[in-house]
Amino acid sequence: MKSTKKTAAEISVAKRRWLDSHDTGYQKAMNNRHVQMIAIGGAIGTGLFLGAGGRLQAAGPALALIYLICGIFSFFILRALGELVLHRPSSGSFVSYAREFLGEKAAYVAGWMYFVNWAMTGIVDITAVALYMHYWGVFSDIPQWVFALGALAVIGTMNMIGVRWFAEMEFWFALIKVLAIIVFLIVGVVFLITGKSLDGNATGFYLITDNGGFFPHGLLPALVLVQGVVFAFASIELVGIAAGECKDPTTMLPKAINSVIWRIGLFYVGSVILLVLLLPWNAYQAEQSPFVTFFSKLEVPYVGSIMNIVVLSAALSSLNSGLYSTGRILRSMAMGGSAPKFMLKMNNQQVPYAGILVTIAVYVVGVVLNYYVPLQVFEIVLNVASLGIIASWCFIVICQIRLRKAIKEGKVDDVSFKLPGAPVTSWLTLLFLLSVLVLMALDYPNGTYTISAIPVLAVLLVLGWFGVHRRVHAIEQKESDNLYDNKSREVVDEAARSESPCP
Repeated sequence: MKSTKKTAAEISVAKRRWLDSHDTGYQKAMNNRHVQMIAIGGAIGTGLFLGAGGRLQAAGPALALIYLICGIFSFFILRALGELVLHRPSSGSFVSYAREFLGEKAAYVAGWMYFVNWAMTGIVDITAVALYMHYWGVFSDIPQWVFALGALAVIGTMNMIGVRWFAEMEFWFALIKVLAIIVFLIVGVVFLITGKSLDGNATGFYLITDNGGFFPHGLLPALVLVQGVVFAFASIELVGIAAGECKDPTTMLPKAINSVIWRIGLFYVGSVILLVLLLPWNAYQAEQSPFVTFFSKLEVPYVGSIMNIVVLSAALSSLNSGLYSTGRILRSMAMGGSAPKFMLKMNNQQVPYAGILVTIAVYVVGVVLNYYVPLQVFEIVLNVASLGIIASWCFIVICQIRLRKAIKEGKVDDVSFKLPGAPVTSWLTLLFLLSVLVLMALDYPNGTYTISAIPVLAVLLVLGWFGVHRRVHAIEQKESDNLYDNKSREVVDEAARSESPCP
């Protein structure tokens, strides 16, 4: 008789063989430079280039501490995802891991919540592209919808051609953002070291001490900002989806993930500290990028246009990521029956085009609605997208906890790349994400309405599940019949007799 432990392990191997079959057909076209830039590009968005000005007004120099705290937990989430990737690289990412460790219901919730996030985020991105193009007067007479659809057509076409085109676009979009921050850091440090005055004032730490200290408005206003700052790191999970199309994910992903924490420290925390050492924190404005504020004091020509190119690149990068990730996630869901069967389709370039086309259609409808719905309603709906990100990150951490449990029970092989301090850091991360929801609820009115929408989302998900559960169960039964040979069937029967838990 085989031991129960071995029985569970054999069952797990058979199930992973089925899950691995979900990633067949993809091109392994991404190399190290692509993955590195996808990782850092996902962590740097318009939240830094545009949002930092208003947040400096609200929290002062304490914003650097808030970025650091959110950055640390973002790193924990990435390391948890790294464990899962080393266990089994998958383009389905956390949806595939939820299916493995939590079941198809969890995969269904994770996938559709993630789609809701990108559906709403993409609508904002495509609208932002049109607004950024109108910054230049030469384009002022061209309707916004022309730029919106033009950007969508170009980015969508590149995604359809092949994964390498997506990776190349993401590489250059991320490089523009990184270079912009590096130029600021170099110029800012030179001013700080040389002691040159800026806007008639000397630079240095006295700008903090003489303007209310590190917490000029107190601790509470800084803490409230956490619920907004954390979403500046949305898209960090993209590197896990890209793992399924990497040439060597087990080598490339750990390097990319480990590099994120020091880059967050340098680009986010370092930039904010430098900003408040160069100018008083109250010199920055909510309606203007803090980097534009700084360079305008130097009378740098065309600084507004340069920064507009940077934020335009950030919006296009987000749009690019949304189309890429939803195509893969929807295909993974269709594999399990949680999404319509036609989303399984791939073109000759091994691109899941059906899911991408569905996302493009949602973006087009959303752009039209954006012109007709009240602004506040649109903002509330956009905030609901943040619930999708929180849900995705929670699933990543929970799956990592279940992976550790499976390793301990001998059901799966151990991995070399682990979340430091787990399971303590795993539970702390979940607690942090829960606290973000609490802070959102306290942010009246938009945040409060967003949290109030959770029961509505839950009802919609339940109704949707009733619509797909028969297909899901049918696929599970079919795959079970196909994958378990006679020996595996004996193992399953033995496990059932001994009431051994199956993942």
